[in-house]
Amino acid sequence: MTKILIVDDDRRMRRTLQIVIERMGFESVAAMDAAEAREHIANTAFDLVLTDLKMPETSGVELLQEIRATHPTIPVIVITAYGTIQTAIEAMRQGASDFVLKPFDNDNLEFIINRSLALERYRNENNFLRKQVEDSWAPEEVFLSLSSMQGVAEIIERVAPTTSPILVTGETGTGKELAARCIHKRSPRSNELFVPLNCAALPGELLEAELFGHARGAFTGAEQERQGKFELANGGTLFLDEIGDMPITLQAKLLRVLEDGIVEPLGTNKRVRVDIRVISATNQDMRQAIADKRFRDDLYYRINTIELRLPPLRDRTGDLDTLAPLFLERYAMEIGKQAPTLTDDALELLRRYDWPGNVRELRNVMERAAVLSNHDILASDFFAPVLPVKPEDSSPNPGNESDPREDLAEGRLVPAVEAFERRMILRALDQTKDNKAKAARALGISERNLWYKLRKHSL
Repeated sequence: MTKILIVDDDRRMRRTLQIVIERMGFESVAAMDAAEAREHIANTAFDLVLTDLKMPETSGVELLQEIRATHPTIPVIVITAYGTIQTAIEAMRQGASDFVLKPFDNDNLEFIINRSLALERYRNENNFLRKQVEDSWAPEEVFLSLSSMQGVAEIIERVAPTTSPILVTGETGTGKELAARCIHKRSPRSNELFVPLNCAALPGELLEAELFGHARGAFTGAEQERQGKFELANGGTLFLDEIGDMPITLQAKLLRVLEDGIVEPLGTNKRVRVDIRVISATNQDMRQAIADKRFRDDLYYRINTIELRLPPLRDRTGDLDTLAPLFLERYAMEIGKQAPTLTDDALELLRRYDWPGNVRELRNVMERAAVLSNHDILASDFFAPVLPVKPEDSSPNPGNESDPREDLAEGRLVPAVEAFERRMILRALDQTKDNKAKAARALGISERNLWYKLRKHSL
């Protein structure tokens, strides 16, 4: 529930404001001065502060400055008499969200409170969405329309309307987060946030702070209060990627939050109730992790009401006919080029490759193709140097054996050398992140010579 702090030295004004706020359906806490307000702010998470400007000892402007220093995201509305309106304007310059003139109209006060709350909510959502990395290369519609994903799509349609915890399993790069987004977008929570968190990307203490939030000074480096992913996802979906890598010491705390729906930010005595759906994902064998005492069995059963398994790309190579051109077109569009066309032999080579990195690796290969190609058509020889594939038939065929001397006589050494040179150049460009000067030095040639070879190999 939305919680608002009222700060005013006038007892009747405090009570009037509480009546208005509680009539709006919000919870209110009253303080008679700045000292009492500090105590409340230190122990309770407020969504908004409503403070009088003229108070003994510490003024409303001074309190505003303190709040901005420790809780920069809390909206603060100042209340002032008509004669001090200039002071209210100064308070706005120092970070107040709005001001209310005494005597005030209750409807106008409600409007200003709702506007400030809405503005802060939109600001938080926009900040989050700006930081969030969207996987725009395989939209949900394409993902669910793939022939290999029909079984997955049917499960998603059945589980999306429920609140059941889901565990998405599969190798790295198979699209586990995309599957989770599909579930969220088809759920009753689709208008709320989808909040992803990679449990393998942070050490234990930082991961705990990211999940549950923390107060300023809760640990070394915690320079300001921070909202955790559980609070941010309130009403929506929290996606815990690579949950199998979560430290065992943190798993018990996560289980308690999932059971009780209450979050306690680090360094505080606050208890924040949250309503979220949790979707987890892992590339590990979770039963083996439980046997190895790396994962709690009670947490596993809590997050795994329904398991959604995604097959690796090597087991669904028919999807390449859809995904490869799609990725190539999207990356080409991003850099302002016309997307080249993949030939049949290029697609056949892509199907013969094992794709250990799955769809993520395919995206990388198509991005390279979009950037480096300067032709309208891409054949298999463009991909052969970077995709080692097994021969279609590696068994000996005595009837077709050729004399090595005939190969040399026909000049086959030249294309072999050129293919090797091309691979070396691509590897150098990859290792130097396409820095031509560094790549030339790594290859032991001049940058001018490198540019010549890039044109020669159509790179």
